[in-house]
Amino acid sequence: MSVEAVIWDFGGVFTSSPFEAFNRLEAEKGLPKDLIRRINATNHHDNAWAKFERNEVDAAGFDALFLAESTALGHPLRGAEVLPKLSGAVRPRMVAALKTCKQHFKVGCITNNVVSMHSPGQDEIQRAAGAMGQIMPLFDAIIESSKTGVRKPDPKIYLMMCDLLAVAPANCVYLDDLGINCKPAAALGMTAIKVVDVDQTLAELARATGLTFDAEAPA
Repeated sequence: MSVEAVIWDFGGVFTSSPFEAFNRLEAEKGLPKDLIRRINATNHHDNAWAKFERNEVDAAGFDALFLAESTALGHPLRGAEVLPKLSGAVRPRMVAALKTCKQHFKVGCITNNVVSMHSPGQDEIQRAAGAMGQIMPLFDAIIESSKTGVRKPDPKIYLMMCDLLAVAPANCVYLDDLGINCKPAAALGMTAIKVVDVDQTLAELARATGLTFDAEAPA
C-alpha cells in the first residue's frame, strides 16, 4: 500500500478516552462499570448519542433521551451528568505524531461531536476548546458529525473525507479508539488502527507508514 493520507479520530486519540471519566462517574454514583458504554452501544445508530452527534436534538433533548435509555436498563442517569466528562487530557506524543505525518501525507480528522457540550463546568469546556484550538488547525480537512448530519460508523463519512483529501480509501490509514468505527474504514480498504494506548498506536502507525515516531513525549 502506498500511503497518501492519515485520517484521525479526535477524542480518545489526541486526548485521553472519555470512557475513563465515564467509569469514574459510574463509581461515584454506585452504578455498574461500563454502564454508559453499554447505553451508547444500544441502538447505536438512533440512540440519544447518535441523534445528538447528528445535531438532531439539543442538549435538553439529549438529557431526556439518555435518561429514558438508562432507565430502561435499570439505572437512571441524566445525560446532563455525562456531558461534562467528555473532555480529556491532551496526549502530546499523539500530537507530535500528527505533525510528523503532516510532513509526509495529507491529514484529516473525522470526529463525532456535538454542537454544545452544555456542561455546567466551565473548566471542562475550556479544556476541550484548548485542545481543539491546539490541534485542529494542523489538519488539511475536518469533518464534524454535528455539522454534516452524518456520523461514524456510517461509511459515507469516510468517503466524504476521501473526497475532501482527493485520495482513495486504499491509500489511507485510519485511527480511532472505537472498534465499531474502525470496521467500516477497514471494509472500505483503509488500514485501520484501533487506538488502545499511545505506545501500541505509534508502533502500528510506524509499521503502516514507514515513519519513525518519538518514544518520549516532547516537552
